[in-house]
Amino acid sequence: MNLFEYGRVLVQRGWIMILLAVLCAVGAFAFSRTVQPVYRSTQLLLITPSRSDWGLTQAAAQLLNSRVAYLQSDIVAARIIDTLNLDMNPAFLRSRTTISTQRDTLSIQIDVDLEANSGEEASRFINPITTEWGNALIAYQDELNQEARQEDRIRAQIQDAPRISLLRPNTTINILIGAIAGFFLGAVVVFVLEFLESAVVRRREDLEQNAFAVLAVVPE
Repeated sequence: MNLFEYGRVLVQRGWIMILLAVLCAVGAFAFSRTVQPVYRSTQLLLITPSRSDWGLTQAAAQLLNSRVAYLQSDIVAARIIDTLNLDMNPAFLRSRTTISTQRDTLSIQIDVDLEANSGEEASRFINPITTEWGNALIAYQDELNQEARQEDRIRAQIQDAPRISLLRPNTTINILIGAIAGFFLGAVVVFVLEFLESAVVRRREDLEQNAFAVLAVVPE
Protein backbone atom coordinates (compact mmCIF):
# COMPACT_ATOMS: atom_id res chain seq x y z
CA MET A 1 0.00 0.00 0.00
CA ASN A 2 1.21 3.48 -0.89
CA LEU A 3 0.57 6.68 0.99
CA PHE A 4 -2.55 7.34 -1.07
CA GLU A 5 -3.98 3.97 -0.04
CA TYR A 6 -3.21 4.62 3.62
CA GLY A 7 -4.93 7.98 3.34
CA ARG A 8 -7.96 6.37 1.74
CA VAL A 9 -8.18 3.81 4.56
CA LEU A 10 -7.99 6.53 7.20
CA VAL A 11 -10.71 8.54 5.48
CA GLN A 12 -13.00 5.54 5.08
CA ARG A 13 -12.38 3.75 8.38
CA GLY A 14 -10.73 6.30 10.63
CA TRP A 15 -14.03 6.78 12.44
CA ILE A 16 -13.61 3.27 13.87
CA MET A 17 -10.37 4.23 15.62
CA ILE A 18 -11.84 7.49 16.90
CA LEU A 19 -15.01 5.77 18.11
CA LEU A 20 -13.11 3.06 20.00
CA ALA A 21 -10.78 5.67 21.51
CA VAL A 22 -13.78 7.65 22.81
CA LEU A 23 -15.55 4.53 24.10
CA CYS A 24 -12.45 3.29 25.94
CA ALA A 25 -11.81 6.75 27.41
CA VAL A 26 -15.42 6.91 28.66
CA GLY A 27 -15.07 3.40 30.06
CA ALA A 28 -11.85 4.35 31.85
CA PHE A 29 -13.57 7.40 33.33
CA ALA A 30 -16.53 5.32 34.52
CA PHE A 31 -14.17 2.76 36.02
CA SER A 32 -12.25 5.48 37.87
CA ARG A 33 -15.48 6.78 39.37
CA THR A 34 -16.41 3.36 40.76
CA VAL A 35 -13.04 2.53 42.32
CA GLN A 36 -12.64 3.20 46.05
CA PRO A 37 -10.13 6.07 46.35
CA VAL A 38 -6.86 5.34 48.13
CA TYR A 39 -5.10 8.26 49.82
CA ARG A 40 -1.49 8.49 50.98
CA SER A 41 -0.46 10.28 54.15
CA THR A 42 3.23 11.22 54.21
CA GLN A 43 5.22 12.12 57.32
CA LEU A 44 8.89 13.11 57.25
CA LEU A 45 11.09 12.79 60.33
CA LEU A 46 14.52 14.33 60.68
CA ILE A 47 17.33 12.51 62.46
CA THR A 48 19.40 15.31 63.99
CA PRO A 49 22.77 14.82 65.74
CA SER A 50 23.36 16.94 68.83
CA ARG A 51 26.50 18.35 67.22
CA SER A 52 27.41 18.78 63.56
CA ASP A 53 30.77 17.00 63.39
CA TRP A 54 31.42 14.43 60.65
CA GLY A 55 31.72 11.43 62.97
CA LEU A 56 28.37 11.87 64.68
CA THR A 57 26.69 12.68 61.39
CA GLN A 58 27.99 9.45 59.87
CA ALA A 59 26.86 7.54 62.95
CA ALA A 60 23.36 8.99 62.53
CA ALA A 61 23.30 7.92 58.88
CA GLN A 62 24.30 4.40 59.86
CA LEU A 63 21.43 4.26 62.37
CA LEU A 64 18.69 5.03 59.84
CA ASN A 65 18.17 1.42 58.76
CA SER A 66 18.01 0.17 62.34
CA ARG A 67 15.33 2.75 63.14
CA VAL A 68 13.32 1.60 60.16
CA ALA A 69 13.71 -2.01 61.29
CA TYR A 70 12.38 -1.03 64.71
CA LEU A 71 9.28 0.58 63.23
CA GLN A 72 8.55 -2.30 60.86
CA SER A 73 7.31 -4.63 63.56
CA ASP A 74 3.94 -5.94 64.65
CA ILE A 75 4.67 -4.75 68.19
CA VAL A 76 4.86 -1.09 67.14
CA ALA A 77 1.88 -1.50 64.81
CA ALA A 78 -0.16 -3.03 67.65
CA ARG A 79 0.64 -0.06 69.90
CA ILE A 80 -0.53 2.37 67.24
CA ILE A 81 -3.75 0.38 66.75
CA ASP A 82 -4.41 0.38 70.50
CA THR A 83 -3.64 4.09 70.86
CA LEU A 84 -5.98 5.13 68.05
CA ASN A 85 -8.51 2.33 68.62
CA LEU A 86 -8.29 1.20 65.00
CA ASP A 87 -10.32 -1.65 63.55
CA MET A 88 -7.44 -3.51 61.90
CA ASN A 89 -4.69 -5.96 62.78
CA PRO A 90 -0.94 -5.19 62.92
CA ALA A 91 -0.14 -7.17 59.77
CA PHE A 92 -2.67 -5.18 57.75
CA LEU A 93 -1.38 -1.84 59.06
CA ARG A 94 2.20 -2.77 58.27
CA SER A 95 1.21 -3.87 54.76
CA ARG A 96 -0.25 -0.39 54.16
CA THR A 97 2.76 1.43 55.60
CA THR A 98 5.98 2.14 53.72
CA ILE A 99 9.02 3.41 55.65
CA SER A 100 12.04 4.59 53.68
CA THR A 101 15.28 6.38 54.46
CA GLN A 102 16.98 9.36 52.82
CA ARG A 103 20.61 9.30 53.83
CA ASP A 104 21.50 12.60 52.16
CA THR A 105 19.06 14.51 54.33
CA LEU A 106 19.22 12.21 57.38
CA SER A 107 15.48 11.68 57.29
CA ILE A 108 12.93 8.88 57.43
CA GLN A 109 9.75 9.05 55.38
CA ILE A 110 6.59 7.27 56.50
CA ASP A 111 3.80 6.68 53.98
CA VAL A 112 0.44 5.19 54.97
CA ASP A 113 -1.96 4.21 52.16
CA LEU A 114 -5.61 3.61 53.09
CA GLU A 115 -9.05 3.93 51.53
CA ALA A 116 -11.18 7.01 52.19
CA ASN A 117 -14.15 8.63 50.50
CA SER A 118 -12.64 12.11 50.35
CA GLY A 119 -9.51 14.06 51.11
CA GLU A 120 -11.10 15.52 54.23
CA GLU A 121 -11.98 12.06 55.54
CA ALA A 122 -8.47 10.86 54.70
CA SER A 123 -6.95 13.73 56.70
CA ARG A 124 -9.04 12.87 59.74
CA PHE A 125 -8.47 9.12 59.52
CA ILE A 126 -5.00 8.52 58.02
CA ASN A 127 -2.96 11.49 59.25
CA PRO A 128 -3.21 10.47 62.93
CA ILE A 129 -1.88 7.02 62.01
CA THR A 130 1.12 8.52 60.23
CA THR A 131 1.73 10.84 63.16
CA GLU A 132 1.69 7.92 65.61
CA TRP A 133 4.32 6.09 63.54
CA GLY A 134 6.48 9.20 63.88
CA ASN A 135 5.78 9.48 67.59
CA ALA A 136 6.81 5.84 68.05
CA LEU A 137 10.19 6.59 66.50
CA ILE A 138 10.65 9.75 68.57
CA ALA A 139 9.84 7.89 71.80
CA TYR A 140 12.24 5.09 70.89
CA GLN A 141 15.06 7.51 70.10
CA ASP A 142 14.43 9.48 73.30
CA GLU A 143 14.67 6.25 75.25
CA LEU A 144 18.03 5.45 73.66
CA ASN A 145 19.28 8.96 74.36
CA GLN A 146 18.84 8.40 78.09
CA GLU A 147 21.79 6.01 77.91
CA ALA A 148 24.00 8.30 75.82
CA ARG A 149 26.06 11.32 76.77
CA GLN A 150 24.51 14.72 76.00
CA GLU A 151 27.01 15.46 73.23
CA ASP A 152 26.46 12.05 71.60
CA ARG A 153 22.70 12.13 71.46
CA ILE A 154 20.72 11.93 68.24
CA ARG A 155 17.23 13.40 68.10
CA ALA A 156 14.30 12.31 65.96
CA GLN A 157 11.84 15.10 65.23
CA ILE A 158 8.85 15.62 62.96
CA GLN A 159 9.64 18.00 60.14
CA ASP A 160 6.07 19.10 59.42
CA ALA A 161 2.43 18.01 59.62
CA PRO A 162 1.49 14.96 57.52
CA ARG A 163 0.51 15.62 53.92
CA ILE A 164 -2.44 13.91 52.20
CA SER A 165 -2.44 13.07 48.50
CA LEU A 166 -4.69 10.97 46.27
CA LEU A 167 -2.78 7.83 45.34
CA ARG A 168 -5.37 6.21 43.08
CA PRO A 169 -7.33 6.27 40.94
CA ASN A 170 -5.63 8.85 38.71
CA THR A 171 -8.62 9.67 36.51
CA THR A 172 -6.67 11.75 33.99
CA ILE A 173 -4.05 9.05 33.43
CA ASN A 174 -6.72 6.35 33.19
CA ILE A 175 -8.65 8.31 30.55
CA LEU A 176 -5.46 8.94 28.56
CA ILE A 177 -4.46 5.28 28.67
CA GLY A 178 -7.99 4.22 27.72
CA ALA A 179 -8.06 6.59 24.75
CA ILE A 180 -4.66 5.45 23.46
CA ALA A 181 -5.54 1.77 23.92
CA GLY A 182 -8.87 2.28 22.15
CA PHE A 183 -7.19 4.10 19.26
CA PHE A 184 -4.69 1.29 18.71
CA LEU A 185 -7.44 -1.31 19.07
CA GLY A 186 -9.33 0.54 16.37
CA ALA A 187 -6.22 0.48 14.18
CA VAL A 188 -6.07 -3.31 14.59
CA VAL A 189 -9.74 -3.62 13.66
CA VAL A 190 -9.18 -1.48 10.56
CA PHE A 191 -6.16 -3.60 9.58
CA VAL A 192 -8.17 -6.81 9.97
CA LEU A 193 -11.04 -5.44 7.89
CA GLU A 194 -8.67 -4.35 5.16
CA PHE A 195 -6.97 -7.74 5.20
CA LEU A 196 -10.30 -9.59 4.91
CA GLU A 197 -11.35 -7.40 1.99
CA SER A 198 -7.98 -7.47 0.25
CA ALA A 199 -9.20 -10.13 -2.22
CA VAL A 200 -12.33 -8.17 -3.12
CA VAL A 201 -12.12 -6.12 -6.32
CA ARG A 202 -13.63 -2.75 -5.61
CA ARG A 203 -11.82 -0.33 -7.95
CA ARG A 204 -10.14 -0.30 -11.33
CA GLU A 205 -6.79 0.12 -9.60
CA ASP A 206 -7.23 -3.24 -7.84
CA LEU A 207 -7.13 -5.01 -11.21
CA GLU A 208 -4.31 -2.94 -12.66
CA GLN A 209 -2.10 -3.66 -9.64
CA ASN A 210 -2.34 -7.36 -10.52
CA ALA A 211 -1.42 -6.81 -14.18
CA PHE A 212 -4.96 -7.18 -15.50
CA ALA A 213 -6.05 -4.91 -18.31
CA VAL A 214 -9.33 -3.11 -17.94
CA LEU A 215 -11.32 -3.31 -21.16
CA ALA A 216 -14.37 -1.39 -20.07
CA VAL A 217 -16.01 0.16 -17.04
CA VAL A 218 -19.74 -0.12 -16.38
CA PRO A 219 -21.01 3.27 -15.26
CA GLU A 220 -22.95 3.40 -12.02
